[in-house]
Amino acid sequence: MVGFPDKIKSLPAYAGRFKATRLCAEACEVLFATYPAGTKIPLHDHDTDNWGVITRGEMKLTVDGLETAYGVGDWYYIAAGTPHSARCAVDTEEVEFWFATEE
Repeated sequence: MVGFPDKIKSLPAYAGRFKATRLCAEACEVLFATYPAGTKIPLHDHDTDNWGVITRGEMKLTVDGLETAYGVGDWYYIAAGTPHSARCAVDTEEVEFWFATEE
């Protein structure tokens, strides 16, 4: 199977910088994101702790000037408030978990 199952594709759309559907969960947003080849997401940060796993393709994340490549099955973590950017040279998909932080 290539891509996410139809049930995942039919979830509500995420309105952001990339194409994704989202599954609402208490204190966490779950995104099923699709990035076409050539996607570049500029430097930004989140008010959530973000965990992600690549399910197709490859994503390169830059944090503190260091670029790291993540492929299928690789998990990454970005702490809330950490500036980062991303790029995908090939068609890429991931499942991303945005956990609310305690204040």
